[in-house]
Order: sequence, then structure tokens, then C-alpha cells
Amino acid sequence: MISVLTMQEALLVLNKYWTEHGCLVVQPMNTEVGAGTLNPATFLRVQGPEPWRVAYVEPSVRPDDSRYGENPNRLQTHTQYQVILKPEPGNAQELFLGSLQALGIDTAAHDIRFVEDNWASPALGAWGLGWEVWLDGLEITQFTYFQQAGGITLDPVSVEITYGMERILMALQGVNHFKDLKYAPGVTYGEAFGQAEYEMSRYYLDEADLETQRSLFEAYAGEARRMLDARLPVPAYSFVLKCSHAFNVLDARGAISTTERARSFARMRGLAHEVAELWVARREELGFPLGRVSSSDSAPADTAVSEAPGRAAAAEPVGAEQGMVTPPAEPGPATLVVEIGVEEMPPAEVTRTSQAVRTALTEKLGATRLGHGEIRVDASPRRVVATVLGVEPREADYEQTVRGPRVSAAFDAEGNPTKAAIGFARSNGAEPADLGRVTVGANEHVALTRQVVGRSAEDVLSALLSEVVTGLRSEKNMRWNAPRLSFTRPIRWIMALLGERVVPFTVSSLTSGRTTQVHRDAVPPTAEVPTADGYLPFLKEHGILADAAERRRLVVDGAARLAEAVGGHIQTEQYGALIDEITNLVESPTPILGNFDPKYLTLPADILVTVMRKHQRYLPVVDADGSMLPHFVAVANGTCDHDVVRHGNEAVLRARYEDASFFWKADLETPLSEMREKTHLLTFEERLGSMADRADRISAIARRLAKVIGLSGTDHDVLERAAALTKFDLGSQMVTELSSLAGIMAREYAVRAGESQAVAQALYENELPRFAGDALPETLPGALLALADRLDLLVGLFAIGAEPTGSSDAFGLRRSALGVVNILLSRSDLAAIRLGQALAVAAEHQAVTVEQKHLEDAAQFVLRRFEQQLIELGHSTTDVRAVLVRGDSPRLATRTLEELEGLQGDDRFATVLAAFQRVRRIVPAGLEAVYDPEQLHEPAEQALHAALVKCRQVLDGETSLVRFNAETGELVDAVNIFFDNILVMSEDPAVRANRLGLLAGVRDLAEGIVDWESLV
Repeated sequence: MISVLTMQEALLVLNKYWTEHGCLVVQPMNTEVGAGTLNPATFLRVQGPEPWRVAYVEPSVRPDDSRYGENPNRLQTHTQYQVILKPEPGNAQELFLGSLQALGIDTAAHDIRFVEDNWASPALGAWGLGWEVWLDGLEITQFTYFQQAGGITLDPVSVEITYGMERILMALQGVNHFKDLKYAPGVTYGEAFGQAEYEMSRYYLDEADLETQRSLFEAYAGEARRMLDARLPVPAYSFVLKCSHAFNVLDARGAISTTERARSFARMRGLAHEVAELWVARREELGFPLGRVSSSDSAPADTAVSEAPGRAAAAEPVGAEQGMVTPPAEPGPATLVVEIGVEEMPPAEVTRTSQAVRTALTEKLGATRLGHGEIRVDASPRRVVATVLGVEPREADYEQTVRGPRVSAAFDAEGNPTKAAIGFARSNGAEPADLGRVTVGANEHVALTRQVVGRSAEDVLSALLSEVVTGLRSEKNMRWNAPRLSFTRPIRWIMALLGERVVPFTVSSLTSGRTTQVHRDAVPPTAEVPTADGYLPFLKEHGILADAAERRRLVVDGAARLAEAVGGHIQTEQYGALIDEITNLVESPTPILGNFDPKYLTLPADILVTVMRKHQRYLPVVDADGSMLPHFVAVANGTCDHDVVRHGNEAVLRARYEDASFFWKADLETPLSEMREKTHLLTFEERLGSMADRADRISAIARRLAKVIGLSGTDHDVLERAAALTKFDLGSQMVTELSSLAGIMAREYAVRAGESQAVAQALYENELPRFAGDALPETLPGALLALADRLDLLVGLFAIGAEPTGSSDAFGLRRSALGVVNILLSRSDLAAIRLGQALAVAAEHQAVTVEQKHLEDAAQFVLRRFEQQLIELGHSTTDVRAVLVRGDSPRLATRTLEELEGLQGDDRFATVLAAFQRVRRIVPAGLEAVYDPEQLHEPAEQALHAALVKCRQVLDGETSLVRFNAETGELVDAVNIFFDNILVMSEDPAVRANRLGLLAGVRDLAEGIVDWESLV
């Protein structure tokens, strides 16, 4: 690293760097903005077809981050450096890394990572996909491909790079508090701006007059409206920004209600949309003075950083590459390797894309005649590598028969070919004399049979691989400067080799070749691939492990070794999902042991672990008893300076723990009732009210369910107190910052506020289960609150039409449905609660009208999740569907399933099943069990009636399938004799109706035990 810059020097360096790369330098916005994104140089200029490259410093004002200058990392005014590249140039990541080098950051020594970040601004109707950029674990930049702004889809797509200058300089200068930053020679940040930070924090948190701010909001919104009517988008937008700041001041004071928040956001979003539309219209009226982006702009415009390999070159034929001699065609089977090079994919998409590519290749190759061997697909953050062994040089030749018209239409009475026969022959390149005949069904047709030569492997694969690439999709897709492509992140190169030959194909602006990209700090960062054989070892030689299983093993083994060195271990099973995520964040895992000050161990362990896991993706080190040790394992990507990276990650964690300590201390000084009151300001869903409204509904539903089960005594008292406090921790600073600690912090704060351990535990259990496989409530009050919570969620959201669709489940309703099932399954003391009854109770407390159909849909939704869970546990689909008739009581359904499985192969049950199914087949659906015993004259009729009466008395409402099977032997015999001797469908209507009524009685005896028809 070169000499460390002051902050002032760093800003000047970035100005110089980006102007050398074609950017205009403009000035900050002359009113408060929360981010550089809001400056018109970004928000307005990303609209429309004009090219635009700009860079500027933006003081970003966020009243909610006010900390009186005491917090080392949070400021109400922090400094962003904003860059917009429109259209995105194709090599923006490389340009950005070049800017870090210009700042004196040794990118080879540090661990620089692009970590998934999906950005959105609801107030401005803007969103994009990209990353947080980490420097040794510290988020220093947001990097976003804009997709929409002002609710308008952007074309062309711009890339936004937003540097957090204080964070970058704190890391470079090695200081732990923003006040200690060297802003300029001889001047610290605190000396220059500390007073302003304190005084503005005082204003935002304590002194701002709420009525004045509300008046300003209305005045600014009105002025924005007036400027829009005057067709002046620039001043209109300036007043939208002033609206936004007035709102943020009110929000920092906790003065924004749920209704106000929804209304204000909608108002600002609407104004921003109109501004964006008017801006584009005005630019069009002016003839788009900066020109229009054309398709030729798809190639990178900047030559200071090498072009991404794989881009089409105008002078080259498809598949050709400079300096490479194309070998002759392979005489025998060859290995195919295809690499799709991507800017860093989200970890979940690495696995998902690997599976999708394997499926696509398998299906598409299966639809050809090209012989091949094993298909293997590996993936890492920047590449998907498909390997197909033993690909034959050509498809097999085959005989093709083309059917023509019927013989009767192909020849006239004299046997001469008709126009139909002649036309058919000529259309297939033949003469009428070449026509043969085939019989299809009862008809004889003329036909042509010919030998078809199989296509070459290159021809087959060129078309097939192009379809695989264009067909890639993810859960969240984005566009970039590549027409016809849409994927989780931009695809930047394609390498495709069959043996030693390039498989030539073009997708959008990309052309396949033999070049791959390796680590960005490698010299050179690209490599020529000589052959498809041994490609994974080839990558490994360049420091890249495409095999996820190998990466995971290195993470686990390396972390375990480091933890053991300090007398601890890693709980690999508990943190399996985190290890999977880490595995897909790196291409070459490098575990590094870090340490933190033991003083932070006074914080609850859940806080420490959550900060490590959620924010930093660190693995905690624990002792033999599972207690936290002051160590962690970070996993860097590739080679780096371990001491530098360790120091950086330790500094990041220290800052995070300082934040957590700040929140912890502040929350402990806040009464629980005050936290509960703050939940009135947290929106749950506009139509369903605030989180306080939701908490009130949960409390009411839990109390009603308690009456159903006859809750009394201590449990009743615990429930009453816990219900009055439920969800209070959502108003705490800690849970606002770390939402996954909801429930955990309720327990911690409740105990410290003097509440009983039982109440604290119930508040914690309200949130259980949080995910698949999570613990279930252990106490009855906790179980009732947790059940009420999930019932409220299901009923309320189904009532407003917010049920899950496809893979979208924003409110976690699938998880909630399983939570309901598993809570009811886990406790016999909840057996009196039925699903339909519980949903109806929840409906009575909703803020919206709940129709009967909503309840039915919600019940079916829960039953489908229950069904899926049972099938995934290995139970037969047939048996599961048979017992779901009892799904209103999951415990009863599960018990019946166990009994049904135990009766498999039982001769008696087979006889019972056959008899009741025979009854059900003959009795019309919906027929009531009404008959007159006095009109039963035949002995078989009378015997069946007697057996039915006796069986009813013996069973007396019995719900056990085993008991039902054991006690219905006499009735089953009577049923069989009845069918052998009695004509049910008598010609006499009265006799027929009486006999059917009798059988309906038999049917009803078995009703609800299982779904007999499902067992056919």
C-alpha cells in the first residue's frame, strides 16, 4: 500500500480517476438528500436514451442515523462519492477495482468481495440489483445496475457506484472513530465537522418542531405539484427531495404513523414518477441534446481496463481467436466443457443455476441423436462449468420415412401419379417413381424413405448451448447492456470447447471462445484454455475451485483447524446453512482466524452470533460447553495478506459490536411499554395496520384459544402478561437493526425489566418456529401466542389477496402454515383446537372483512403444506391423502396415518376396505342416511340393519382406525351377504330408496375415519 491519503486527497484522487475515464464532475445537490442516488445527476439522468457519465461528491443526510457524534460509525451526514456510467460499459467492476488501486489499496493483499445486495427505494419507485463491495469484511461501496427509477423501466441500463468515503478512509488510515480521520493535513474529521454532527443530531432527535416539518412537507409537495403542472421537472424534483427530507426528520422523531407512512410514500412515489416522465418528455422536446445510446455502444467504451473476454470482435469469424490454431476435427469421442462467466452471483443462485444448467443440458442433449457420457455441472460465484464426457463426433445416421397423401389420392384410375403425389415428391427432392407405400391404421399412404446423415457435434452443440445460455433465469432477474439476455447478474464471457476445438455460437453481444477469466488480481486476469480435458484441474492451477463440495470441505476443515488452535471448535452442523453460503461466496476459500475484545462477551451470545452470521458471514468459535470464545473465522477469497485481512475484519467486527453495545445500552434504559408504543409507528401492511395492531390481534386470538382449551392457573396469568407485551421488542433499537433477534431480545429485555422467566420465555416462543427445523414452543402460553401469531398472518393476508404465488412468499406464509401444523402436532394440551375453528377465531379480529372463501383457502393452504411435509418425511402419497380428511386436527391425522401404515397387509383391513368402498360406490353422493327399519323384509336387509345398530353402539364415536377395523367385522360380513342376496336397485322406488338409505347409514359410520376413495 502506498502512503495513506487524507480524506480530502482521496476525493481529489477519485475525481481525477473518473474524469480520466470519461466522467463529468458535477456538484452536490444544494438541498438535503439521503444518498447520492437522489441527486438529479443520477435520478433524472438515468432516464431516457441519452448517454451519461458523471462523478460527484454527495453529503448524504440521514436523520435516523443521528448519534450525537458518539457512535464511531454512524453519522447523520456522511460523505458518498457517486459514479454513474450509462450505458453500463461491460467492465464496470474492473473500472471500480482500478479506482481502489488509485486510492492506494493493494487489491492483491486485501480481500475484496462483491456480496449480493438488492437495492430499492420505495419512495422513488426505484430498484436495481448488484452488490455490497467488501474490503476485508467492511462494506465500502454499493454497486448497482439500475432497473427502474420513478417507476419507469430504464433503457439503457446504468451502473451506479456509490463509495462510502468515511468507511474507506477509516480502513485505510486504521482509525476506529470517524472523528479521528485525517480529513486534510493537520485537520481531523472531528475538528472540522464534529460540532455540526452533534448539533444536527440534537436537532433531528430532540429539537425539530414536528408541526413545522409537517407543514413543510405539505408545502413542498404542493410546490412540486405546481411545478409539474408548469412542466418544469427540475424544480419539481427539487421539491420532491425537500419532501423526502421533511419526512425523514419526522421519521427520526418517531412521529410518522402507519397511515402517514403509507400515504407519504405513495405521494412521493407518485410525484417522482411524474417528474421522471416529464423529464424524458422535455429532453425529447429538446432533441435529446446528448444523443442516444445505440446498439454499437454495447462494447466497453473504456480501454484503460482490458475488455471482458468472449465479446464479439467484428473482424473475427465466430469461434476464432487470435493466436490460436484451430485443430482438425476430433476422430473419436471428445470431452465438452462449457463455462458461462458471470459477475458474482448471489450464493443461492450458484446452486440453483448449477442445477438448472444440468437439467437443461440433459433434456436438450436427450432430444438429439448425439451420443455422450456423464454430464457434470459445477458452479462458483463467477462461473458455471458444464462438462460432458464422451461426446461423439456426429449424431448417428438414421432412416427417415415421410408420409404423403393417401394412395387413393396419389394415383388416378390408370395408376398415374396425381398432382398431389407429384407435389409431395418434389417438395421432398424426389421423383414420383421413388415413392413407396406405408399403412397407417386402415389407410395406405405414399411415402418417401431416405437415409439422414447425422449432424456434426459442433452443429448440434452450437444451437443447443445458445439455448441453454439464453434460457438462464433466476428468482430475481436483471437486464444489462446485452439484448435478449436476462439473468441474476450480467453474463460476461462464454468458453466452449469440444476437445481442443471451440464450439462456435453467439448470444447477444457474446461469442464463445477458449478464454476464461481467473482471479481479477491475477497477472494476467485471463487464461487461454488449450483443451476441454482436465478443465477443473486447469482452473485449480489458477487458484479457482469450481467444485462446491471441495470448496465446502476446505471451509470446514480450515475453520476447524484454526478454532482448535485456540482451544475451541466450530459448530458445523448448527451453521450448515451459513457454511453453504460462504462456500458460494468464494472461488478459493482462505479461512483466517480473527479475534475480538473479550469485553464484548458481556453482550448476549445471540447478539454476538447474529452480528457475525448475518452481517459478516463469520463462523463463531465456541468452547467445549458451547460458550462463545473471543475468536471467529472469516473466509477470504483466494490469496491475500492474512495479517492485513485479519486486521480489517477485526476492525469491522469491533465496529459492529460497538453498534450492538450502543443499541443494547439504549434499549435497557427504555421501558418495555415505551418500546411497545413505538410499534404503532411500524407498518405491518397498509390494510392490516401497524405492528401494534397486529400485536393486539395476536393477544386477542391467543386469549380466545386459551378459553377453548380451558387454560387456567399460572399458565393463564403468564399468557395474560405476555399477551400484553407481545412484539414489544420490535420497537427496540436492537431488533430494528437486527430483525432476526425478534423474540430473543424480548426475552432478554423482559427479564432485565423485572418480568418473570415464564413471561420472558413465552415472549421468546411467540416467534417460534422461525425456520424449517427450528425449535417449537416448550410452554403452553408460548405455544398459544405462537399459534395466534401465525393464524393472524394467514387469515389477514389471505383476506387481502396476499397469498403466496409461485416462488414469491414475502410474508413467509408457507413457513407460518407449517408452524401452525407443527405447534398443534407437538402438544396434546392443544388437542381441543381445530384448524378451521382457529382460523375462524382469527378472522373475527381482523381489520378487514374475511369472507368464508378466504377461510377455506387458508385452511386448504395449511393442509397442502401439511401434506407436503408428511410426504417429504417418506410417507406414501396415497396414505397421506387418505388421512387428510382428519387434517383439521393434525395430531389425529398423524395418529391415523400411523395406524393406516400399521394395517398394511392386514387381511381383515383389506376386507373392511373393500366392503366400505363397495358401499360408497353404489350410494349417490349427498344421499342422507334415512330409511325405515320396518320396511326391511329380507333377512339380509334385517341382518345389516342389526349389525349397523350394534356397531354404532360399540364404536360410540370412536376415532381410532385400528379400533374401527377390529369392531366392524360383523358389519362387514353383513354388508357382503347383503350385496350377495339383495338387489339394491329394485324396480320399486320405495324399496330402492330404503335400501340405499340403509347403505348410506353404513357409509356414514365410516365417514371421517379416512378418505376411503383415496385408498383405491
